[in-house]
Amino acid sequence: MGRVQDTTPSLQHILQEFDQCADLSRRNFPEIRVDIVYFPHLVSSKLLTDEILEPFARPQGDKIEQLLEQSQFVFQADVKKVVVGILGGSVAIFHLDQVYMFDAYGPETRSLVQSETETIITGPHDSFVESASTNLSLIRRRIKSSHLKVIRCSVGEISKTDVYILYIKGIANLEYVEELQKRIQRIEIDAINEGSMLSQFIEDNPNSVFPQFLTTERPDAAESKLEGGKIITIIDNSPTAISAPASFFEFFSSPDDYYQRWALGTAVRLLRYSALLITIIFTAMYVSITTYHYEMIPEALLRTLAESRTRVPFPPVYEALLMETMIELLREAGARLPTKIGQTIGIVGGIVIGQAAVQAGLTSNILIIAVASSAIASFVIPSYMMSASIRLVRFGLIILAGIWGNMGLSMGVALLIIHLSGLTSLGSSYLSPVAPMKGGDWKDVFIRAPFALLKTRPFQTRTPNPVRQKMRK
Repeated sequence: MGRVQDTTPSLQHILQEFDQCADLSRRNFPEIRVDIVYFPHLVSSKLLTDEILEPFARPQGDKIEQLLEQSQFVFQADVKKVVVGILGGSVAIFHLDQVYMFDAYGPETRSLVQSETETIITGPHDSFVESASTNLSLIRRRIKSSHLKVIRCSVGEISKTDVYILYIKGIANLEYVEELQKRIQRIEIDAINEGSMLSQFIEDNPNSVFPQFLTTERPDAAESKLEGGKIITIIDNSPTAISAPASFFEFFSSPDDYYQRWALGTAVRLLRYSALLITIIFTAMYVSITTYHYEMIPEALLRTLAESRTRVPFPPVYEALLMETMIELLREAGARLPTKIGQTIGIVGGIVIGQAAVQAGLTSNILIIAVASSAIASFVIPSYMMSASIRLVRFGLIILAGIWGNMGLSMGVALLIIHLSGLTSLGSSYLSPVAPMKGGDWKDVFIRAPFALLKTRPFQTRTPNPVRQKMRK
């Protein structure tokens, strides 16, 4: 059956458009010559009953026209907009030759619970859910200002997913807002299912292993980014919000840093940067030293290392790659299995496999320590996306260290820094405020200074918008 080309909406046209849609509901009120069409699982049953079913159930004769003139009933003369409205949770009301739309959107959503990927010790424990309207309400409850603006877009030729761009007028750089909106509107795809998926379409360099947009499930984190001049993007059917533009150093910050004393926040943040160095170079350094640079090992440790490697038949690079791969397998298995089983697999599997590998002569004790330390350090990084990227980079550094030793490791680190220096997020430097150098912003990058010193917004999002100057006056 071909699609109807007539743009005039009628009951027959709409029913033909939704042919073979068994979940579509149609109710008829013959006394007042009214038909309503809607999807029951997309509308609020309370709104439907209070505003439509009960008033229309009582025959009102000529008063039905007066009822439909109320502001909640919107006249619609375009069949495409009627179809889109029904798919978006509206009720189509057919009376004579006219169609009215009533927004009754209210599907079932899961309750607000604590985020499992961004856990904190102190602070709010609510998180975003899959409903964009709920997520917007979480932001509005925190930022009670008319300067918080929301732009609505639609992405996906089939899914028609709603995407909301949030920014604070007078604080956010409007050039970034316009650029982000253009990129989202240029997306050509059938469907967008998740926020992280959307970010891959709008990144400056989609071929990089590093995420160029920060994703979060925490409303308090999104609020903080908005107040700092960032732009937040919320996607319907996704619990993930996107913050832009992003800096590499943002991925090592956690809301916990601001909910506890500044000295503790600084110490923990420095610990994360130490974990970054450990997880990147610890195993690669082991490969480099045991392959080419035994002179770097203290004499007291050299005998122990030599004894532990006497039974190992593989070069250190193969040994390290094998154990790193086993760690990744255990990590992935623990993530995919049910929680209780996954924890057991991770702990028991790591102990049993590590001990058996040493006894079988497949690896040395010291390598087990290096690999385990690198794995533990990777968990310290708050962002899962950044942690996964760094783990992938670690394999490349191990290979370079196995080929050229310390020189290969130095080359790998240098290439990594060069690559990061060339990345941008919405055209903004990815290594801001280190490159370009803005020392004044370091007080909230490598340390978490007292709040009395955090009165200026980051240089990356600082803007001389005229509206902002008016707000100050």
